[in-house]
Amino acid sequence: MGAVKGEGALDGGWGWMIVVASFMAQFLSFGSPQSVGVLYPKWLSAFQEGKGMTAWVGSMVSGVALITSPVCSACVDNFGARPVTVFSGVMVAGGLMLSAFAPSVSFLIFSYGIVVGIGCGLVYAATLTITCQYFDKRRGLALGIVTTGTSVGGFTYATLQNELIELFGLEGCLLIIGALALNLMACAGPMRPLNLPGYYLKQRAALQRTEEPEALYTKPTAIIIDSDLKTTPSSADNTATIKLLLLKEPTELQDSEGERKGGILSCSIVAQAIKKRMRPYGRYLCETVELLQDRVFIAFCIAIFLLSLGAFPPVLFMEDVAQSEGLIDGIALIPLVSIVSMTAGIGKLVLGVLADMRWVNSLYLYALTVTGTGAALLLIPVSKSYMGLQVLSAMVGFFSGNWSLTSYIITKIVGLERLSQAHGILMCFGGFGITLGPPVVGWFFDWTQSYDLAFYFSGTCVLVSGLLLFLATLPFNTSQQPTLDCDKVASVA
Repeated sequence: MGAVKGEGALDGGWGWMIVVASFMAQFLSFGSPQSVGVLYPKWLSAFQEGKGMTAWVGSMVSGVALITSPVCSACVDNFGARPVTVFSGVMVAGGLMLSAFAPSVSFLIFSYGIVVGIGCGLVYAATLTITCQYFDKRRGLALGIVTTGTSVGGFTYATLQNELIELFGLEGCLLIIGALALNLMACAGPMRPLNLPGYYLKQRAALQRTEEPEALYTKPTAIIIDSDLKTTPSSADNTATIKLLLLKEPTELQDSEGERKGGILSCSIVAQAIKKRMRPYGRYLCETVELLQDRVFIAFCIAIFLLSLGAFPPVLFMEDVAQSEGLIDGIALIPLVSIVSMTAGIGKLVLGVLADMRWVNSLYLYALTVTGTGAALLLIPVSKSYMGLQVLSAMVGFFSGNWSLTSYIITKIVGLERLSQAHGILMCFGGFGITLGPPVVGWFFDWTQSYDLAFYFSGTCVLVSGLLLFLATLPFNTSQQPTLDCDKVASVA
C-alpha cells in the first residue's frame, strides 16, 4: 500500500482526487437511505404493518451507520480508508439485494437497516477521515463537497427509485440499486493514505523481526551436574561421583527452567500477555472518559442526539404527511425528499465556505442552523398547502447541511490527532437519536392519527438542542476540572 508523505500533500494536489472519490462513495452508499421516504409508502402497502413498525427500517439504516461509528473509526485507524471502503461496498450492495427478497418488515430491518447501515457507517468514517488528513486550511470546503454526496445521492435516488419501481417493481428497483453500490469498490482506489495505518505498521515490524539475521555462533552454557553412575567392573568402587560437563543451548536452558518452575511461571506469563493485550483498550477507555469531561464536547454530543431525534423524521415522513393530509395524490415529479436533499447539498457547500472564514465562529454557526431547523419543524403542522410544505422542506434541508460542520467543529475542539475517536463518539450519540426518532413519530401518528403532535415534539427537541449549544459556548471556570493520566490508567489495566 503506497503512502503519500510530506506536508506538500495537504490542501491540494491528490487531495482533490480524494474529494472526488469520497463524494462518489457517499453518493452511492447514502443515495437510497437518504431517499428511503420514497420506499416507505411502498413497504406500508406491501407488508400492511403499522407506521411505527415500518419506520424502524428507515431509522435503523441511518442510526446503525452512526451508532457503529466508534467501531468504524477504529477500523479506519487500523486498516486504512481503502480496504474499509472496499468492504463497505460488499455490505451495502449485499444488503440492498437481500432486501429485494424480504418476506417481512423484520427481515427488512436486518437486511436494509443493519447490513446496509453498517456499510454506510464504514463509508462515512473512511471518507471523512481521509479527507481531514489531506486538508487543513480548506478543510471546511473539502468536507462540504464530500458530504454533499449524500444530498446529491438522495436527490437523484429519490427520482431514480420512483422510475425503477414503475418499470421493474420494488424488487427490481432494489436489485438495480444494489448493483450500482458495487461501484464503491472503484471509489476506494484513489484513497492513498498519508501514513500507513496501524495494522500495516504492526505487520512491518513483525516482518522486520523475522528478517533479522540469526547469529552464526551461539556461545554454549556450561553446567556442572553431579550424577551417580555405575562404573566398569575394573573400577575400585562400584559407584563414583563423576563431574559431567553438559553443553546446552540457551533455549534449552530456558525450557528446563520453565519445567522446574511449573505452572506458576506459566500463569505469570499468561497474566502478563493478557495485561499487555488489554493495555490499549484501557488507554482508549481512559481517553474516552477524558473527552466526555470536556464541557463543550459533551454538550455537542447531547445536542447532536436531540437534533437527530427531531430533525431526521421529516426526511422519512414528509411524503406521507402530504398524502395523509390530502395535499397531493401519489408522489410528485420532484418529491419533497428530493427538495430536502437538494437544499441540504447547497447548505453543506455554503456552510462549509462560511466555516473557513476567520471571522465566523463555527459552533455559533452550527447553533444558528439548528435553531432554524427547529423553527421550520414547528411550522409544518401549521402549513395546509403543498407549496408550504415545499418551502419548509427546503428550509429543513438547507439547515441540515450543518452535518458538514461536525468534523470541522470536532477538530477545533479536540484536535486532529483525536478526530477519529471523538467523531465516533459523537456519531454514536447521533445514531441513537436517528434510530429512535422515526419510530416515535410513527407511534404518535398511530396514537393520534395525526402528525401534528409528532412534529411539535420534533421541533421542540431541535430547539432545545440549539439552546444547549449556545449555553455551551458561554465562558465558565474550568480550572478545577479533574484530569486523568491515561498512561497510568493503561499501565494498571
